Amino acid sequence: MKKFIILAGCLLISTAAFAMTDEEILNEQSIQTRINNTGTRILNANKIDGRIIFVYDKDAKDSLLKMDTTVTSRQVVMFNEYYKYIEDDNELAAYLARQISNASRTFDGMGNGWLKALQVKAAPKKFELVADKRAVDYMVKAGYNPLALITFINKAFPQHYQDVISNKNLTSKRLAHIYEYIFTKYPYFLANNEYIENPNYQNFLLTSVNNRKLLEEKIKSGSKEKLKYE
Repeated sequence: MKKFIILAGCLLISTAAFAMTDEEILNEQSIQTRINNTGTRILNANKIDGRIIFVYDKDAKDSLLKMDTTVTSRQVVMFNEYYKYIEDDNELAAYLARQISNASRTFDGMGNGWLKALQVKAAPKKFELVADKRAVDYMVKAGYNPLALITFINKAFPQHYQDVISNKNLTSKRLAHIYEYIFTKYPYFLANNEYIENPNYQNFLLTSVNNRKLLEEKIKSGSKEKLKYE
C-alpha cells in the first residue's frame, strides 16, 4: 500500500512538472497564430497551390541528421532556436519563406517528397542558395522587406571556418549572394533601406566589405561572371 501511495505521488509530481499553465498555452497559441497568418499570406500571395502547414515546436531541435519534414511532409517547423532571433514580421516571413521555398519544390513536376529530399541532400549547397533567392522573391510578392532575410541569417547562423568539406555554405557567402540578388532584382529596397540603422544590418555591412567590393567591381566592369564570395 505504501509503495502504491509513493508511486502515485511520484506520478502526480511528474505530471505537474510537465503540465503547461494557461498562460503558457495562450502564449504558444499566439505564436502559432502569428506563424500561420504570415505563412499563409506568403502561400496565397505567391499562388502556391500545394498544401503546406506550419508548426511551432519550442522543444524540438533542428538536425542535419534527420530527413527534413519540410520536403517529405510539406510541414514547415518553426524551431524555438530560430524563433528567438525574430524581432519583426519581416524576419518571421524571411524564415518561413525560405522553408516554403524548399517545400514548394515538392510540388514542381513529377516526384514525391522523399525524392526531392534526396536531391537536396545530394547537392545541399546549391539548393541552399536557390532556396535563399526564392525566399526573397516570395517575401517581395507577399509585401515583406527581403533585407530582413539578411538580418535574420546574420543573427541566427554562425560563421564556420570553412565550407570545403561541409554540406553548408559559409554564412558570409549566403549573405553575399542574397545581397547581390536583392541589389540586382529589387534595388528599391536598398535605395529605401528601412534596415539601414538596424544593428544587425550594420554588422552585415561591416563584415561584408570585401564581398560587396567584388560585386561593385563586377558591376563597373559589366562582367557576367559568377562571383566567388568568401
